[in-house]
Amino acid sequence: MRSSRLRPRVWAAAAVTAVASLTAVTLSPQAGAVSAPAQVQPADEDDGADCEVQPGQTSPASLLPDPFTRIDGTRVTELEDWRCRRAEIRDLAEESVYGEKPAPPESVTGTVTSSQITVQVSDQGRTASFSADVQLPGGSGPYPAVIVLGGFGADTQTILQSGAAVISFDPYQVGRENTPRQSKQGAFYDLYGSSSGTGLLMAWSWGVSRIIDVIEQSDGTVLQTDATGVTGCSRFGKGALAAGAFDQRIDLTMPIESGTAGAPVYRGIPQESGAQPLDSAYNEQPWLGDAFGSYTSNPAALPVDTHEILGMVAPRGLLLLENPHVDWLGARSGSVAALGAAEIYRALGAEDNISYISNVQDGTHCAPRAEWRTPIQQHIEEFLLGSGNATSVFDIAPSKAGDLAEWRDWDTPVLG
Repeated sequence: MRSSRLRPRVWAAAAVTAVASLTAVTLSPQAGAVSAPAQVQPADEDDGADCEVQPGQTSPASLLPDPFTRIDGTRVTELEDWRCRRAEIRDLAEESVYGEKPAPPESVTGTVTSSQITVQVSDQGRTASFSADVQLPGGSGPYPAVIVLGGFGADTQTILQSGAAVISFDPYQVGRENTPRQSKQGAFYDLYGSSSGTGLLMAWSWGVSRIIDVIEQSDGTVLQTDATGVTGCSRFGKGALAAGAFDQRIDLTMPIESGTAGAPVYRGIPQESGAQPLDSAYNEQPWLGDAFGSYTSNPAALPVDTHEILGMVAPRGLLLLENPHVDWLGARSGSVAALGAAEIYRALGAEDNISYISNVQDGTHCAPRAEWRTPIQQHIEEFLLGSGNATSVFDIAPSKAGDLAEWRDWDTPVLG
């Protein structure tokens, strides 16, 4: 395991520009391009980067791992201990599930306008670039923003009507599907090698982080530099979950119908009739890291499970939206994961910041749903606009209701 993920970061003066809106939306007066201040430093992408995570062995277990027990067998008892326990979970998830998310690159530059974000990355002597489209809501900026992966399934109209901008990010720019595991393609693999053991979900997560780098470096007249969410549906819901778990600058994470390799607990999938099998998700696309292949027939050997990965988002906003009508999506295992993650939120005193909704009428995969509009709006208001009063909602479809008690032999501490 790595003892540190810290790396000096170069932020070039005048490298990041923010261009005034060309629409009828009222923004702060600005003409042409304005340079960002020199040496703008982002908020922590990973506040446990300095934690020394020691190697250790975990024993196979059919029940869900205890998120509050460290690799050395001791339990977390204080709130301040969670930061480095989270770093352990992060490393275990990288090593067994996703593959490594590299330390922040040496240089990230780009532009933010009312219609587009451009990103240029340099690291280890290599360069790569990609972009994302921007759509602004009505009213006056600057605006919080929700990064929408893949443009598939997310209710962009509700996002805009809630007062947040939509950043449409095509993740295939950084990690393409339909490529062999030993010849992966996209901006991430241009930098870190086509044979990298890191899967596409982590590559997409890395791309989201680099977009946030550029937003943070902008002058803040178009998009707010400290109010960002992420969402996506199906495979892009898997990616949205990875993004929110591995970048603590994301204020609101909203995975939609993510299925196997997303929210559902890996240990539950083999026991859930009709759910996509682990080997199917592993082989369908190189979404998961290469190392996950050794666990597809034995998930009990995994040192982590998705309740802990969801718990990495804590105490930030997390809204899980699920479809119980498609067995392939493993909604029962998804409910178990959400209930397990809620215990982490409860231990941190943030139980109001996680919600899970699967009790919906329309079974069409990745369709905007009437039952989700108000929760999405409330969560954007609460976590991105700072004007809401969202509370935790667990509305689980009776046909896909899992029982956390059947999956754990650990209790939840009160972290003082």
